[in-house]
Amino acid sequence: MSQDVALMRQAVQLAHANRLRGGRPFGAVLTRGSEVLATGINDIIQSHDPSTHAEMQAIRAATQAQKNPSLAGCTIYASGHPCPMCLAALVMAGVEQVFFAFDNNDAAPYNLSSEGTYQRLRLSLNPSPLPIARVDTGITAAQLYGDAPWPEEDMK
Repeated sequence: MSQDVALMRQAVQLAHANRLRGGRPFGAVLTRGSEVLATGINDIIQSHDPSTHAEMQAIRAATQAQKNPSLAGCTIYASGHPCPMCLAALVMAGVEQVFFAFDNNDAAPYNLSSEGTYQRLRLSLNPSPLPIARVDTGITAAQLYGDAPWPEEDMK
């Protein structure tokens, strides 16, 4: 398994575990090289704070730990395609690359897409402000967002 797939699976596992605890199914892993700097989960339901997306939580944890707001040289692995707020924060922090497991089309049937926010803000992802690529984890949107059974080897 490649490092990108392993890190993306970690982000998806965080999202799955958060969903099992009653949270929203989003997780993120922030790295610099092969070092994991921070992880985050979507904490909106528990915190009542609409800015506590998984990517934002990972950014906050990493910048506080390093006592520096720059995330130059970093990559983020997000279970879902970053929303405009998260993407803007990633750009502002200097993150160099974004990987995601599920896009807005995958999330739409579960009312978890940020496509409408991009449209309301009149933002386009073409061209993207950062290199953004999808990583296949072998887990489906129906398994993370819906009721399809979670893969046995990933049960925890």
